Amino acid sequence: MNEVIANKDEYKTSRKISKRIFPSLYFYFKHLIPIVYRCNRLAVKGIYDDEEWIASSLDIMRGLEKSGINFHITGMNNLKAVEGPVVFVSNHMSILETFIFPSIIHPVKKIVFVMKEELVRFPVFGPVSAARDPILVSRNNPREDLMAVLNQGSERLARGKSVVIFPQRTRTQFLNPSSFNTLGIKLARRNNVPIIPVALVTDAWSNGKYLKDFGKIDPKREVKICFGEPIKISGNGSEEHQKVIDFIKSKFVEWGRNELIRE
Repeated sequence: MNEVIANKDEYKTSRKISKRIFPSLYFYFKHLIPIVYRCNRLAVKGIYDDEEWIASSLDIMRGLEKSGINFHITGMNNLKAVEGPVVFVSNHMSILETFIFPSIIHPVKKIVFVMKEELVRFPVFGPVSAARDPILVSRNNPREDLMAVLNQGSERLARGKSVVIFPQRTRTQFLNPSSFNTLGIKLARRNNVPIIPVALVTDAWSNGKYLKDFGKIDPKREVKICFGEPIKISGNGSEEHQKVIDFIKSKFVEWGRNELIRE
């Protein structure tokens, strides 16, 4: 499947899956927990490399499909439209995209994530997160976070790695332009690399009420992901920042999810 995604512009789940009586329980116990347990063991041993990351991401995507979730991913050719690293700027709806992006993007452009530093200390996902060379921010001091992203992000870009940034402070199903910071724009501008906007609707894996990473798996909702055309930064980047927001809004409208847009 990763070859299909990497080599075509569009991917759509084609297999018909029998309806699961309890899709959430099926996914977590049959797929997610065993996969994460195995990956944590590899990470602790220092052998959770690129191939393992892509493979485990792909296994989780397959697990979601077997649980009844359909994917529709478009714009993959835009990942190849520019040589060298880029900054991906995306809305952030659930934990699904952090699990799935490696199988979609990493075979084409090696990526690292900007993430909250507390995530690498979590017993469940911490070892895996720490093993993938993330850029860590505290989310407590905007000035320190800005410098961390600019300095560490510049170092990753210099090594040929693309950076994935979710400008919203936390996962949310709503698109509120006022919650979008400009860290991705600033990083791209500083390093003279383009940004690739990403629009996604991933509430098929909702955020949990008590444990945020373990929400409901809802096969009635399709996962939508679209990669936009690369955007070069000019001037102070304000125009490009608006283009990213407009791109995501346009996709929400196209996908019939207008109710998720907050002005």
